[in-house]
Amino acid sequence: MKYHVRLFRVIFFLYSLNAPLSVAVNDLSQAPDLLLANIYHSDIRLGNYWVSEKLDGVRAYWDGAHFISRQGNIYNAPAWFTRVLPKTALDGELWLGRGKFEQLSGIVRRQLPEGASWTNVKFMIFDLPGSTEIFDQRFKRLEKIVADIDTPHIQLVEQFKVSSHEVLIKKLDDMAMQGAEGLMLHLGSSVYKSGRSDDLLKLKKHLDAEAVVIAYIPGKGKYEGMLGSLEVEIADKKRFKIGSGFSDAERKKPPAIGSIITYKYFGLTSNGIPRFASFMRVRNSH
Repeated sequence: MKYHVRLFRVIFFLYSLNAPLSVAVNDLSQAPDLLLANIYHSDIRLGNYWVSEKLDGVRAYWDGAHFISRQGNIYNAPAWFTRVLPKTALDGELWLGRGKFEQLSGIVRRQLPEGASWTNVKFMIFDLPGSTEIFDQRFKRLEKIVADIDTPHIQLVEQFKVSSHEVLIKKLDDMAMQGAEGLMLHLGSSVYKSGRSDDLLKLKKHLDAEAVVIAYIPGKGKYEGMLGSLEVEIADKKRFKIGSGFSDAERKKPPAIGSIITYKYFGLTSNGIPRFASFMRVRNSH
């Protein structure tokens, strides 16, 4: 028994020394200035906002020639995928479908794209960064752009209005039952500007955040010889453990020490620690 625990710790140590399996390529050294979302709160004029599904994909900024990640790296999409796109800057997400983030991540992070693997990937467009118009007008322009492209893998994210907070929450519940990650709310009168503001809000059944992996805690019982939990650190330097949300494969090959993970949680304790934190994924290095 002790031998297995020691072997487990050695394997973890060696694994932590390795570089990430998929590295960023074609670093542009300049991340795009993207509009980012705040958390939804009910003291807004809901009728002024457009609502859409929060897609479980990867953010992708089309600069007219390349898909660029939030970190400023290129997603190497096949030529057939991008040749239909205009020179106009577009903001959206590469998306494979609900609950398919890990599969999508594996596809878009490849340095040499495999055309066949992109067959079911879609570029879901939700904004027009280069425009000085308000979102109401930008959305109308996007409708025409996507209609002119007229190809199945380039789509416009559906936007709709709701009449009240109660209707919004009912919509969230209904879509969550279908596997949706949540909802986004976009102020119709807002211009496109970088950074976080109430111009864009996200609403989910749970909250999520990011943390740095600090250490491994070995498993016990059925997880003997595998990961039991991660010790992580968040931005305010608080540390806590995350022991749920992992598949057996992830427990055998856990996120590297120093990597950034996304976790979900349900509020904070009186000490400011995320309540019922559960692992979701390793943050895409792109």
